[in-house]
Amino acid sequence: MAELETRELEYFVTLADELHFGRAAARLSIAQPALSRAIRRIESRLGVPLFLRSSRHVELTPAGEALREHGRHALNAVGAAVRRARRAGDTRERLRLVLKPGGDAGLLSAILARYARRPDAHQVDILFSGPADRADFLRDGRADAGLLYAPFDPLDGLAHETLHTEDRVAVVPSGHRLAGRASVRTAELAEETLPRWTGVPGGDGTGPEVADVVQLFQMVAVGRTVGMLPRSLVVPAPAGLVCVPVADAPPSRLVLAWNERDRRPLVASFVAAALEARPGDGDG
Repeated sequence: MAELETRELEYFVTLADELHFGRAAARLSIAQPALSRAIRRIESRLGVPLFLRSSRHVELTPAGEALREHGRHALNAVGAAVRRARRAGDTRERLRLVLKPGGDAGLLSAILARYARRPDAHQVDILFSGPADRADFLRDGRADAGLLYAPFDPLDGLAHETLHTEDRVAVVPSGHRLAGRASVRTAELAEETLPRWTGVPGGDGTGPEVADVVQLFQMVAVGRTVGMLPRSLVVPAPAGLVCVPVADAPPSRLVLAWNERDRRPLVASFVAAALEARPGDGDG
């Protein structure tokens, strides 16, 4: 079976993203003719055209679409393997924990303290993610463990344990029609303008785009949108905003997640410490 070198696959995926030889060559720091020759070699080796070219336009063929999807996964897997190999050979190995700012339900300090008591504890580096890419950090090896929110974060390919379950609340201005209610239902929020979260495809929001909770609070405060969040992300509510429980919303779960193929003692020890530190377990 024909095989591609990692470098060639990187050339192809970059061009498939850009669909422009000049921009792709600039990203790769190579000359445009060299990129053109590399793509022709790949197509010759595979025996299928990957791009349709004209003087003004470049587009993927069906074969190119298939190679882009699987090629990106292959490059991610190679990158993850290299990072894990380097960390496995590093006697000063650190555990990398990814979360979004404020996304720990108040448990992070207890988890870190419990882990520090363990004789095999390593230094923990905290990584902050965007609104929707924590799972990607775990799948591609940039992080060893992460605090994710279910059902919002995709958990496929990840092992996980629930650390905390909580209700969800609507976040509205203090003068809003729902602000004085003891609770609301999701059907009532359907009449409201909901935000679009940066990097979250397929969302139902039609309101302003927000990248984090701070931006959401600002948009709610000026009446541009209302939000629905796990309670721990909003309590205490900023001045001028009110939290109203959403009675029929599925509960939110804070989970500790890690790559399901990662069997390292480093990760297993951190997971055990986090489970000991969750509310109601042990003396945490």
